[in-house]
Amino acid sequence: MEENKENPQGFKTVKNQNTYKDVYKQEKNKNSFSFGRNILLPFFSGVLGCSVVLGTCFGIPTIKEKIINNNITSTTQNTKNLENSGYVSQTSLENYSDTSIYAANKILPSIVGIKVEYSVNSLITMFGNRGQTSTATATGSGIIISEDGYILTNNHIVATSSSEAYYSVSEATKLTVTLFNEEKEYEAKIIGTDQQTDLAVIKIDKDNLAKAEFADSDSIKVGEFAMAVGNPLGMQSSITCGVISAINREVTDSEGKKYNLIQTDAAINSGNSGGALVNNEGKVVGINTLKLSGTGIEGMGFAIPINSTTDITSQLIQYSKVKRPYIGISGIDLDEKTAKNYNLVIGIYIKSIDDFSAGEKAGIKIGDVIVEADGKKVTKMDELNEIKNSHKIGDEMKIKINRNGQEKELTITLGEQP
Repeated sequence: MEENKENPQGFKTVKNQNTYKDVYKQEKNKNSFSFGRNILLPFFSGVLGCSVVLGTCFGIPTIKEKIINNNITSTTQNTKNLENSGYVSQTSLENYSDTSIYAANKILPSIVGIKVEYSVNSLITMFGNRGQTSTATATGSGIIISEDGYILTNNHIVATSSSEAYYSVSEATKLTVTLFNEEKEYEAKIIGTDQQTDLAVIKIDKDNLAKAEFADSDSIKVGEFAMAVGNPLGMQSSITCGVISAINREVTDSEGKKYNLIQTDAAINSGNSGGALVNNEGKVVGINTLKLSGTGIEGMGFAIPINSTTDITSQLIQYSKVKRPYIGISGIDLDEKTAKNYNLVIGIYIKSIDDFSAGEKAGIKIGDVIVEADGKKVTKMDELNEIKNSHKIGDEMKIKINRNGQEKELTITLGEQP
Protein backbone atom coordinates (compact mmCIF):
# COMPACT_ATOMS: atom_id res chain seq x y z
CA MET A 1 0.00 0.00 0.00
CA GLU A 2 1.30 3.31 -0.91
CA GLU A 3 1.86 5.70 2.03
CA ASN A 4 -0.09 8.93 2.03
CA LYS A 5 2.59 11.51 2.67
CA GLU A 6 0.20 14.39 3.04
CA ASN A 7 -1.85 12.57 5.71
CA PRO A 8 0.53 10.10 7.29
CA GLN A 9 -1.87 9.16 10.07
CA GLY A 10 -4.59 8.19 7.61
CA PHE A 11 -7.09 10.79 8.63
CA LYS A 12 -9.81 11.41 6.07
CA THR A 13 -9.55 14.81 4.52
CA VAL A 14 -12.72 16.81 4.11
CA LYS A 15 -12.69 19.30 1.33
CA ASN A 16 -14.15 22.79 1.60
CA GLN A 17 -13.62 22.78 5.50
CA ASN A 18 -12.93 26.22 7.02
CA THR A 19 -9.41 26.89 8.11
CA TYR A 20 -8.69 28.08 11.70
CA LYS A 21 -8.40 31.64 10.39
CA ASP A 22 -11.86 31.47 8.89
CA VAL A 23 -13.26 30.06 12.11
CA TYR A 24 -11.62 32.92 14.15
CA LYS A 25 -13.15 35.52 11.87
CA GLN A 26 -16.60 34.00 12.23
CA GLU A 27 -16.29 33.85 16.03
CA LYS A 28 -15.05 37.45 16.15
CA ASN A 29 -17.94 38.69 14.01
CA LYS A 30 -20.35 36.69 16.13
CA ASN A 31 -18.96 38.17 19.40
CA SER A 32 -18.97 41.73 18.01
CA PHE A 33 -22.58 41.38 17.01
CA SER A 34 -23.50 40.02 20.45
CA PHE A 35 -21.70 42.93 22.32
CA GLY A 36 -23.38 45.56 20.18
CA ARG A 37 -26.79 43.93 20.46
CA ASN A 38 -26.62 43.10 24.19
CA ILE A 39 -24.71 46.12 25.64
CA LEU A 40 -24.22 49.12 23.38
CA LEU A 41 -27.73 49.15 21.93
CA PRO A 42 -29.52 49.13 25.33
CA PHE A 43 -27.06 51.75 26.72
CA PHE A 44 -27.58 54.27 23.95
CA SER A 45 -31.31 53.57 23.97
CA GLY A 46 -31.38 54.43 27.70
CA VAL A 47 -29.42 57.65 27.19
CA LEU A 48 -31.72 58.65 24.38
CA GLY A 49 -34.79 57.88 26.48
CA CYS A 50 -33.54 59.91 29.45
CA SER A 51 -32.76 62.84 27.20
CA VAL A 52 -36.24 62.75 25.73
CA VAL A 53 -37.86 62.58 29.19
CA LEU A 54 -35.75 65.40 30.69
CA GLY A 55 -36.20 67.53 27.62
CA THR A 56 -39.93 67.01 27.77
CA CYS A 57 -40.08 67.78 31.53
CA PHE A 58 -38.07 70.98 31.24
CA GLY A 59 -40.00 71.91 28.16
CA ILE A 60 -43.23 71.82 30.13
CA PRO A 61 -43.14 74.82 32.56
CA THR A 62 -45.14 73.21 35.37
CA ILE A 63 -42.95 70.11 35.50
CA LYS A 64 -39.75 72.16 35.23
CA GLU A 65 -40.86 74.50 38.00
CA LYS A 66 -41.79 71.63 40.26
CA ILE A 67 -38.42 69.91 39.83
CA ILE A 68 -36.42 73.12 40.49
CA ASN A 69 -38.59 74.19 43.41
CA ASN A 70 -38.20 70.78 45.04
CA ASN A 71 -34.41 71.14 44.87
CA ILE A 72 -34.50 74.69 46.26
CA THR A 73 -36.90 73.65 49.04
CA SER A 74 -34.63 70.75 49.99
CA THR A 75 -31.54 73.02 50.14
CA THR A 76 -33.41 75.72 52.10
CA GLN A 77 -34.74 73.16 54.55
CA ASN A 78 -31.26 71.79 55.17
CA THR A 79 -30.00 75.34 55.83
CA LYS A 80 -32.86 76.02 58.25
CA ASN A 81 -32.16 72.76 60.06
CA LEU A 82 -28.54 73.86 60.54
CA GLU A 83 -29.61 77.28 61.81
CA ASN A 84 -32.20 75.82 64.18
CA SER A 85 -29.59 73.50 65.64
CA GLY A 86 -27.37 76.48 66.48
CA TYR A 87 -25.00 76.12 63.56
CA VAL A 88 -24.50 78.37 60.56
CA SER A 89 -22.78 77.71 57.27
CA GLN A 90 -18.99 77.88 57.39
CA THR A 91 -17.02 80.64 55.75
CA SER A 92 -13.53 80.75 54.36
CA LEU A 93 -10.65 82.73 55.81
CA GLU A 94 -10.67 84.78 52.63
CA ASN A 95 -14.25 85.85 53.34
CA TYR A 96 -13.30 86.71 56.93
CA SER A 97 -10.45 88.86 55.67
CA ASP A 98 -12.77 90.62 53.22
CA THR A 99 -15.20 91.30 56.08
CA SER A 100 -12.46 92.90 58.20
CA ILE A 101 -11.24 95.03 55.31
CA TYR A 102 -14.75 96.25 54.52
CA ALA A 103 -15.58 97.06 58.16
CA ALA A 104 -12.27 98.91 58.65
CA ASN A 105 -12.63 101.01 55.50
CA LYS A 106 -16.20 101.86 56.49
CA ILE A 107 -15.49 103.06 60.06
CA LEU A 108 -11.92 104.44 60.07
CA PRO A 109 -12.78 107.84 58.50
CA SER A 110 -15.30 108.37 61.34
CA ILE A 111 -12.80 107.79 64.18
CA VAL A 112 -10.74 110.65 65.62
CA GLY A 113 -7.82 110.95 67.99
CA ILE A 114 -8.27 113.20 71.03
CA LYS A 115 -5.46 114.86 72.99
CA VAL A 116 -6.22 116.52 76.32
CA GLU A 117 -3.99 118.86 78.30
CA TYR A 118 -4.30 119.23 82.08
CA SER A 119 -2.72 121.39 84.75
CA VAL A 120 -1.08 119.43 87.55
CA ASN A 121 -0.39 121.26 90.81
CA SER A 122 2.18 119.68 93.10
CA LEU A 123 0.96 120.74 96.55
CA ILE A 124 3.97 119.67 98.59
CA THR A 125 7.39 118.60 97.35
CA MET A 126 9.52 115.88 98.91
CA PHE A 127 11.35 118.61 100.87
CA GLY A 128 8.13 120.01 102.32
CA ASN A 129 8.05 123.09 100.09
CA ARG A 130 5.04 124.15 98.08
CA GLY A 131 5.20 122.64 94.62
CA GLN A 132 4.80 124.06 91.15
CA THR A 133 2.30 123.79 88.34
CA SER A 134 3.05 121.65 85.29
CA THR A 135 1.17 120.45 82.23
CA ALA A 136 0.24 116.83 81.55
CA THR A 137 -1.37 115.27 78.47
CA ALA A 138 -3.60 112.27 77.86
CA THR A 139 -5.00 110.68 74.71
CA GLY A 140 -8.26 109.02 73.74
CA SER A 141 -10.59 108.39 70.84
CA GLY A 142 -13.91 109.69 69.56
CA ILE A 143 -16.63 108.96 67.00
CA ILE A 144 -17.93 111.53 64.52
CA ILE A 145 -21.72 111.64 64.90
CA SER A 146 -22.53 114.56 62.59
CA GLU A 147 -21.08 116.05 59.44
CA ASP A 148 -20.74 119.47 61.09
CA GLY A 149 -18.26 118.43 63.78
CA TYR A 150 -20.03 116.81 66.75
CA ILE A 151 -17.98 113.97 68.27
CA LEU A 152 -19.05 111.39 70.87
CA THR A 153 -16.48 110.17 73.40
CA ASN A 154 -16.07 109.12 77.05
CA ASN A 155 -16.56 111.55 79.90
CA HIS A 156 -13.43 110.28 81.69
CA ILE A 157 -11.30 111.40 78.72
CA VAL A 158 -12.33 115.05 78.61
CA ALA A 159 -13.68 115.84 82.08
CA THR A 160 -11.26 114.25 84.51
CA SER A 161 -10.20 116.12 87.60
CA SER A 162 -8.84 114.73 90.86
CA SER A 163 -7.12 115.76 94.03
CA GLU A 164 -4.75 113.83 96.26
CA ALA A 165 -2.68 114.71 99.28
CA TYR A 166 0.34 115.75 97.22
CA TYR A 167 -1.15 116.97 93.94
CA SER A 168 -4.32 118.06 92.15
CA VAL A 169 -5.30 117.66 88.51
CA SER A 170 -7.49 120.27 86.86
CA GLU A 171 -10.17 119.72 84.26
CA ALA A 172 -9.03 119.86 80.64
CA THR A 173 -7.34 123.13 79.77
CA LYS A 174 -6.97 122.35 76.05
CA LEU A 175 -8.63 119.82 73.77
CA THR A 176 -7.48 118.96 70.24
CA VAL A 177 -8.74 116.47 67.66
CA THR A 178 -6.88 114.71 64.83
CA LEU A 179 -8.89 113.34 61.89
CA PHE A 180 -8.21 110.15 59.97
CA ASN A 181 -5.17 110.41 57.66
CA GLU A 182 -4.53 114.02 58.72
CA GLU A 183 -1.69 115.46 60.80
CA LYS A 184 -3.42 118.79 61.45
CA GLU A 185 -4.91 119.26 64.92
CA TYR A 186 -8.31 120.94 65.33
CA GLU A 187 -9.09 122.65 68.60
CA ALA A 188 -12.30 121.33 70.17
CA LYS A 189 -14.70 122.52 72.82
CA ILE A 190 -16.71 120.47 75.31
CA ILE A 191 -20.44 120.59 74.56
CA GLY A 192 -21.71 118.43 77.42
CA THR A 193 -20.62 115.70 79.81
CA ASP A 194 -22.41 113.02 81.85
CA GLN A 195 -20.49 111.29 84.60
CA GLN A 196 -23.24 108.75 85.30
CA THR A 197 -23.03 107.16 81.82
CA ASP A 198 -19.39 108.14 81.16
CA LEU A 199 -20.36 109.90 77.93
CA ALA A 200 -19.41 113.32 76.55
CA VAL A 201 -19.90 115.32 73.35
CA ILE A 202 -17.25 117.66 71.95
CA LYS A 203 -17.20 119.72 68.74
CA ILE A 204 -14.73 121.03 66.18
CA ASP A 205 -15.35 123.74 63.59
CA LYS A 206 -15.30 121.67 60.40
CA ASP A 207 -17.91 120.50 57.91
CA ASN A 208 -18.30 117.55 55.53
CA LEU A 209 -17.00 115.03 58.04
CA ALA A 210 -17.54 111.28 57.70
CA LYS A 211 -20.45 110.54 60.04
CA ALA A 212 -20.46 107.06 61.59
CA GLU A 213 -23.43 104.79 60.96
CA PHE A 214 -25.10 103.17 63.97
CA ALA A 215 -26.44 99.60 64.19
CA ASP A 216 -29.12 98.20 66.52
CA SER A 217 -27.13 97.09 69.56
CA ASP A 218 -30.18 95.30 70.98
CA SER A 219 -30.01 92.75 68.14
CA ILE A 220 -26.35 91.69 68.50
CA LYS A 221 -25.62 88.06 69.36
CA VAL A 222 -22.88 86.37 71.36
CA GLY A 223 -20.20 85.06 69.02
CA GLU A 224 -20.69 87.50 66.15
CA PHE A 225 -17.85 89.48 64.58
CA ALA A 226 -16.59 92.56 66.46
CA MET A 227 -13.93 95.15 65.62
CA ALA A 228 -12.59 97.76 68.06
CA VAL A 229 -11.27 100.95 66.47
CA GLY A 230 -9.40 103.80 68.11
CA ASN A 231 -6.02 105.29 69.02
CA PRO A 232 -4.47 102.99 71.62
CA LEU A 233 -1.33 104.45 73.21
CA GLY A 234 -1.52 107.29 70.69
CA MET A 235 -1.23 104.95 67.69
CA GLN A 236 -3.84 106.49 65.44
CA SER A 237 -6.39 104.44 63.52
CA SER A 238 -5.65 101.04 65.01
CA ILE A 239 -8.07 98.13 64.75
CA THR A 240 -8.39 94.88 66.70
CA CYS A 241 -10.78 92.05 65.86
CA GLY A 242 -12.65 89.50 67.91
CA VAL A 243 -16.20 88.52 68.78
CA ILE A 244 -19.02 89.61 71.04
CA SER A 245 -18.26 87.72 74.27
CA ALA A 246 -21.37 88.68 76.24
CA ILE A 247 -24.21 91.19 76.24
CA ASN A 248 -25.84 93.07 79.15
CA ARG A 249 -22.79 92.35 81.30
CA GLU A 250 -23.01 94.20 84.64
CA VAL A 251 -19.63 95.76 85.43
CA THR A 252 -18.65 97.90 88.42
CA ASP A 253 -15.87 100.45 87.90
CA SER A 254 -13.24 101.58 90.36
CA GLU A 255 -15.59 104.28 91.72
CA GLY A 256 -18.40 101.82 92.39
CA LYS A 257 -20.62 102.84 89.47
CA LYS A 258 -22.42 100.00 87.70
CA TYR A 259 -22.87 99.69 83.94
CA ASN A 260 -24.61 97.22 81.64
CA LEU A 261 -22.05 96.73 78.87
CA ILE A 262 -21.12 94.68 75.82
CA GLN A 263 -18.17 92.37 76.50
CA THR A 264 -15.69 91.61 73.71
CA ASP A 265 -12.31 89.92 73.33
CA ALA A 266 -11.22 92.50 70.73
CA ALA A 267 -8.32 94.25 72.47
CA ILE A 268 -9.27 97.61 74.02
CA ASN A 269 -6.11 99.28 75.32
CA SER A 270 -5.42 102.61 76.94
CA GLY A 271 -6.33 105.36 74.48
CA ASN A 272 -8.96 103.18 72.76
CA SER A 273 -11.62 104.59 75.10
CA GLY A 274 -14.21 106.62 73.24
CA GLY A 275 -13.60 104.71 70.02
CA ALA A 276 -16.05 102.43 68.28
CA LEU A 277 -16.96 98.78 68.53
CA VAL A 278 -18.42 97.85 65.14
CA ASN A 279 -20.09 94.86 63.47
CA ASN A 280 -19.24 93.14 60.19
CA GLU A 281 -20.86 96.01 58.26
CA GLY A 282 -18.67 98.64 59.91
CA LYS A 283 -21.65 100.01 61.86
CA VAL A 284 -21.21 101.11 65.46
CA VAL A 285 -22.71 98.82 68.11
CA GLY A 286 -20.88 100.25 71.12
CA ILE A 287 -18.53 102.88 72.57
CA ASN A 288 -15.28 101.41 73.90
CA THR A 289 -15.05 102.39 77.53
CA LEU A 290 -12.85 100.13 79.68
CA LYS A 291 -11.01 96.85 80.04
CA LEU A 292 -10.19 94.55 82.92
CA SER A 293 -6.48 94.15 83.54
CA GLY A 294 -4.35 92.23 85.97
CA THR A 295 -2.68 88.90 86.51
CA GLY A 296 -4.53 86.12 84.69
CA ILE A 297 -6.90 88.49 82.86
CA GLU A 298 -6.81 88.50 79.08
CA GLY A 299 -9.24 89.61 76.39
CA MET A 300 -11.92 91.29 78.52
CA GLY A 301 -12.92 94.63 77.04
CA PHE A 302 -16.23 96.44 77.42
CA ALA A 303 -18.31 98.89 75.39
CA ILE A 304 -21.39 101.00 76.10
CA PRO A 305 -24.29 99.78 73.87
CA ILE A 306 -24.95 102.43 71.24
CA ASN A 307 -28.73 102.27 71.69
CA SER A 308 -28.34 103.54 75.27
CA THR A 309 -26.38 106.60 74.11
CA THR A 310 -28.78 108.19 71.62
CA ASP A 311 -31.01 110.00 74.13
CA ILE A 312 -27.99 110.97 76.27
CA THR A 313 -26.21 112.39 73.22
CA SER A 314 -29.16 114.49 72.09
CA GLN A 315 -29.59 115.93 75.60
CA LEU A 316 -25.90 116.74 75.89
CA ILE A 317 -26.08 118.65 72.60
CA GLN A 318 -29.31 120.41 73.52
CA TYR A 319 -28.83 121.10 77.25
CA SER A 320 -25.10 120.43 77.86
CA LYS A 321 -26.26 117.94 80.50
CA VAL A 322 -28.68 115.06 80.96
CA LYS A 323 -32.00 115.91 82.59
CA ARG A 324 -33.04 113.09 84.91
CA PRO A 325 -36.04 112.58 87.19
CA TYR A 326 -35.29 113.13 90.86
CA ILE A 327 -36.75 111.99 94.19
CA GLY A 328 -34.23 113.56 96.57
CA ILE A 329 -33.54 110.74 99.01
CA SER A 330 -30.61 108.59 100.08
CA GLY A 331 -31.17 105.09 101.36
CA ILE A 332 -29.63 101.90 102.75
CA ASP A 333 -30.38 98.47 101.29
CA LEU A 334 -31.91 96.16 103.91
CA ASP A 335 -31.41 92.44 103.37
CA GLU A 336 -33.13 89.82 105.49
CA LYS A 337 -30.38 89.62 108.12
CA THR A 338 -30.00 93.42 108.56
CA ALA A 339 -33.77 93.96 108.65
CA LYS A 340 -34.17 91.30 111.34
CA ASN A 341 -31.37 92.77 113.49
CA TYR A 342 -33.09 96.20 113.55
CA ASN A 343 -36.65 94.92 113.69
CA LEU A 344 -37.40 96.30 110.23
CA VAL A 345 -38.73 94.88 106.97
CA ILE A 346 -36.73 94.07 103.82
CA GLY A 347 -36.53 97.10 101.55
CA ILE A 348 -34.80 100.50 101.29
CA TYR A 349 -34.28 102.38 104.57
CA ILE A 350 -34.57 106.18 104.13
CA LYS A 351 -31.43 107.72 105.61
CA SER A 352 -31.84 111.35 104.46
CA ILE A 353 -34.17 113.58 102.43
CA ASP A 354 -33.18 116.72 100.52
CA ASP A 355 -35.00 119.89 101.50
CA PHE A 356 -37.82 120.92 99.15
CA SER A 357 -37.31 117.72 97.12
CA ALA A 358 -40.00 115.61 95.44
CA GLY A 359 -39.62 113.01 98.16
CA GLU A 360 -40.16 115.52 100.96
CA LYS A 361 -43.21 116.98 99.19
CA ALA A 362 -44.68 113.48 98.83
CA GLY A 363 -44.44 112.88 102.60
CA ILE A 364 -41.48 110.52 102.82
CA LYS A 365 -39.79 110.62 106.25
CA ILE A 366 -36.43 109.49 107.58
CA GLY A 367 -36.81 105.96 108.97
CA ASP A 368 -39.39 104.87 106.38
CA VAL A 369 -38.67 101.68 104.43
CA ILE A 370 -39.67 101.65 100.74
CA VAL A 371 -40.91 98.16 99.83
CA GLU A 372 -42.59 98.78 96.45
CA ALA A 373 -42.35 101.17 93.51
CA ASP A 374 -44.94 101.21 90.72
CA GLY A 375 -46.29 97.92 92.06
CA LYS A 376 -42.90 96.15 91.96
CA LYS A 377 -41.06 94.94 95.05
CA VAL A 378 -37.76 96.75 95.63
CA THR A 379 -34.95 95.87 98.02
CA LYS A 380 -32.08 97.97 96.59
CA MET A 381 -31.54 101.61 95.63
CA ASP A 382 -30.40 100.44 92.19
CA GLU A 383 -33.81 98.84 91.62
CA LEU A 384 -35.60 102.01 92.75
CA ASN A 385 -33.42 104.19 90.50
CA GLU A 386 -34.06 101.92 87.52
CA ILE A 387 -37.83 102.33 87.94
CA LYS A 388 -37.45 106.08 88.55
CA ASN A 389 -35.30 106.52 85.42
CA SER A 390 -37.97 104.86 83.31
CA HIS A 391 -40.11 107.96 83.98
CA LYS A 392 -39.80 111.52 82.76
CA ILE A 393 -39.52 114.68 84.82
CA GLY A 394 -43.02 115.62 86.05
CA ASP A 395 -44.35 112.04 85.95
CA GLU A 396 -46.11 110.58 88.97
CA MET A 397 -44.56 107.55 90.63
CA LYS A 398 -46.35 105.35 93.17
CA ILE A 399 -44.40 103.93 96.11
CA LYS A 400 -45.34 101.83 99.13
CA ILE A 401 -43.55 102.45 102.43
CA ASN A 402 -43.47 100.68 105.79
CA ARG A 403 -43.59 103.10 108.72
CA ASN A 404 -43.59 101.72 112.25
CA GLY A 405 -44.93 98.40 110.99
CA GLN A 406 -47.76 99.95 108.98
CA GLU A 407 -47.78 100.10 105.15
CA LYS A 408 -48.76 103.29 103.36
CA GLU A 409 -48.93 104.33 99.69
CA LEU A 410 -47.50 107.67 98.52
CA THR A 411 -47.47 109.46 95.17
CA ILE A 412 -44.28 111.25 94.10
CA THR A 413 -44.25 113.92 91.37
CA LEU A 414 -40.73 113.53 90.05
CA GLY A 415 -38.60 116.68 89.90
CA GLU A 416 -35.45 117.47 87.93
CA GLN A 417 -32.12 116.31 89.31
CA PRO A 418 -30.07 119.37 90.29
